Amino acid sequence: MSEVLDDGTNLFQATMEAAQVGIFVMGEGRFIYVNPFMRALFGYSEEEFQTTVGPYELVVAEEHPIVDQQLARRAAGIPGQAYELTGRRKDGSTFTMSVLGMPARFGKLSVSVGTVLDVTDRKAAESRIRELADFDPLTGLPNRRLLHDRVEQMIAAAEREGGSAALMFLDIDHFKRVNDSLGHSVGDELLCALAQRYAGVVRKVDTLARLGGDEFIVLLPEVTAAAAADVARRVLEIAAAPFSVGGHALTITPSIGISLYPQDGKDIDTLLKNADTAMYKAKDLGRNTFQFYSSEMNMATLERLMMESNLRHALTASEFELHYQPLVSLANGEIVGVEALIRWRHPDLGVIMPDRFISVAEDTGMINPIGDWVLFEACRQAQAWIDEGLALQTMAVNVAPVQFRQAGFVEMVAGALGTTGLAAERLELELTERTVMHDAEFTLGTLSALNRMGVSLSLDDFGTGYSSLAYLKRFPVGKLKIDRSFIMDLERDADDRAIASTIVSMGRNLRLTVLAEGVETAEQLTLLRSMGCGMVQGYYFSRPVDALRMTELLRSQPFLHEN
Repeated sequence: MSEVLDDGTNLFQATMEAAQVGIFVMGEGRFIYVNPFMRALFGYSEEEFQTTVGPYELVVAEEHPIVDQQLARRAAGIPGQAYELTGRRKDGSTFTMSVLGMPARFGKLSVSVGTVLDVTDRKAAESRIRELADFDPLTGLPNRRLLHDRVEQMIAAAEREGGSAALMFLDIDHFKRVNDSLGHSVGDELLCALAQRYAGVVRKVDTLARLGGDEFIVLLPEVTAAAAADVARRVLEIAAAPFSVGGHALTITPSIGISLYPQDGKDIDTLLKNADTAMYKAKDLGRNTFQFYSSEMNMATLERLMMESNLRHALTASEFELHYQPLVSLANGEIVGVEALIRWRHPDLGVIMPDRFISVAEDTGMINPIGDWVLFEACRQAQAWIDEGLALQTMAVNVAPVQFRQAGFVEMVAGALGTTGLAAERLELELTERTVMHDAEFTLGTLSALNRMGVSLSLDDFGTGYSSLAYLKRFPVGKLKIDRSFIMDLERDADDRAIASTIVSMGRNLRLTVLAEGVETAEQLTLLRSMGCGMVQGYYFSRPVDALRMTELLRSQPFLHEN
């Protein structure tokens, strides 16, 4: 080494060799000097450093571009700053090192003088300190401190983008009984198992945290109230399966409160307080459920959220069924057809009428598969009655606007008829005025295709929309249905009588069948008969009934001789 260094550098050499940090001098891509500490750090001899070992051998391959960048900066005379690399020893082991290099001159040669320090233990200690500061020591989940930071980040992002979010407060029902009867060690084990299950529900962008005790928080950025309700339902479901803890099979239930940003709070304290309030409301309602916090949210809004969450499951779980209402000819009282009406038989809420869920189905995009199911089931049931020898001329099915405008609607109708064997002329599709008049030229093409197929078409709720008589003349519609709003006060309201009479007269002049819906009294029936109305339906004859009861009505024809 003395051949390399000047004789006057004995003090420098002694200092470098005693240093407890790696020191090197590098020029033209090779090591000119490496002190003993650095040789020991990497496991190479002095001779190896001077002959075969360069900077690339000391760093993992994926970080070689960083080495190139730093060497270029030193060669350009740019002072360095400490940076970290993954060092690689001669035996292949790796460690985290901090490197600092500075440009210098060695005689006429431009060199880089630098230090190397093993910071593996320091990095591990820093990581452990952060872990203790930000994470729950029992479950490993983020604690209140880290949750606070995440909420602040979420609120900042939501304010910039005008977004929404939800904070979910979860509390285990009767958890104190577990600690008191089985001990805190079993309780701790249960908390860890529950945390693992909860983690399987949330997305990567969500935060699952433990506040302490049996209280957990789920932070859901960029979600709607409906999506938050869906997460809450999944949490309840995933917690329902028994836990095997400490040799015991334990079943627990959570109660969940949900607060929404920004309407329920714009800071973590308010969101937590309101979610906690909602959680206690859930406990008051019997536990094992969830509640939204809101001073204004009424039951109808909550019901809508519940329906939105449950609607997709309802179709796959076969919770829908069809009821049927008779279509009666005023000429002789014969039941000549039926209208298919969907019902949702919810396992907990009982029978749900369509006016409570159809709008939700339209908003969520579920109306198409539900409408397709209705059409296939109605055609199947109609053919089953015909196969029994029952006289059924018409099976009427309502078609939602979105369903009517979906691509392939005509082909779907043809598929339903082909699959069930029902003759096309026995199927009647009911569309509202608004559906027909929306993009009238497109509608005309679809209606014409259905008409060529042989399917009958009916204009439902007639008189409540904005039909153009010119289009009505062109549309291949065979029936007009007078809306029930003109029938309910027919005996008392002269204007309603005039409107109903006009529709009947117009329909007859256009050679269309006219049906009045919502008939409930004998007086209404008498007036409609005097106007020359051809068909009626309503509670006066029968409420919508299930297929079994409708079979009895078709067989007995109880109104046949009423004139």
